[in-house]
Amino acid sequence: MTGKKVHIIDTTLRDGEQAAGVVFSLEEKMQIAALLDKAGVPELEIGMPAISQEEKENIKTLVHAGFSFNCLAWCRAVCSDVDEAAATGAQGVHISFPVSSIHLNALGKNELWVMKKLSEVLTYASGRFSYVTVGAQDASRAGFPFLSDFIGQAVLCGASRIRIADTVGIMNPFSVSKLFTKLKKECPHVPFEFHGHNDLGMATANTFTALCSGAEAASVTVNGLGERSGNAVLEELVMALSLSGNIQPDIHTEYLSELSALVQQASGRVLSDMKPITGKFAISHESGIHTQCMLTDRTTYQIIDAASVGRKEEPFVFGKHSGRTAINRFFSSRGYQLTDKESLTMLCEVKQEAIKLKRSLSESELLNLYKKR
Repeated sequence: MTGKKVHIIDTTLRDGEQAAGVVFSLEEKMQIAALLDKAGVPELEIGMPAISQEEKENIKTLVHAGFSFNCLAWCRAVCSDVDEAAATGAQGVHISFPVSSIHLNALGKNELWVMKKLSEVLTYASGRFSYVTVGAQDASRAGFPFLSDFIGQAVLCGASRIRIADTVGIMNPFSVSKLFTKLKKECPHVPFEFHGHNDLGMATANTFTALCSGAEAASVTVNGLGERSGNAVLEELVMALSLSGNIQPDIHTEYLSELSALVQQASGRVLSDMKPITGKFAISHESGIHTQCMLTDRTTYQIIDAASVGRKEEPFVFGKHSGRTAINRFFSSRGYQLTDKESLTMLCEVKQEAIKLKRSLSESELLNLYKKR
């Protein structure tokens, strides 16, 4: 996959904010957008103008703020939404259409209605935007013959890109690979985007797979923020592409930790300490076997270079699983040279204290243990 180009679309300000109970102020949106711009994300889906006049004004402010990324407004399949989007000055518009029988039945619509609306709304939008993308909502549960017809008609009507949405997160990497292999065989020249939800915990893996199976673009959110269990995670996808897929997205990854912290604060959604890439413990180590090797070569047990994601390397954690090598190195760095007997005694005391407290010890607690002896 070396040399493959992937296009990242961030939808934190649209689909991310659709997470239950999340509301971003305009100031927060501007801060998030500014950091995404610094990170080099080329396209942002910045909101739904039809929500309210305030939302439309916020989108207009973002559009005219001088950022380098392309701004995309999200619309339902109605011409009035396209008008609202055009009024913001957004460079592009995304129009979403239901394509599964489940969604169509719930809306009281059918496939004929979709095809008629597709021609009507895309023709209308093409007169107002040079860049129109089309979303196949709930594509993962749509019948393939209709999905294929939908894609063909969308392209004929001027769609610049087709979003294949796994709206309820039902897919897995195998089904994603199968679908995109089939899509690219039938529609080899159509630019596809994958939009994954995380209901079964596979959104980021599915997005990675889609990009390795023919999709040219992916829409993601910072921290995976989004409805229900969220979306594919920007920072995890970018690092996975780089380190596991040998694909280098044009993203300045040194901003990822700052972005993650900002969105965590603005959304009020607290991240797990074990979250990959930006979680507190993502680059922390306690095990004696691990730390002994890592003193020689940190990559022995850590593939994430802290600086590459805007972090500092974490000092080793001292607790129940620590080893003498790490203990000796810590005290040596503080000017204390322990004898073999002292280091063994300290190691035993550290383990006992960690078991008693049911946690690791801070560096100050470790020093206090030594000084109390």
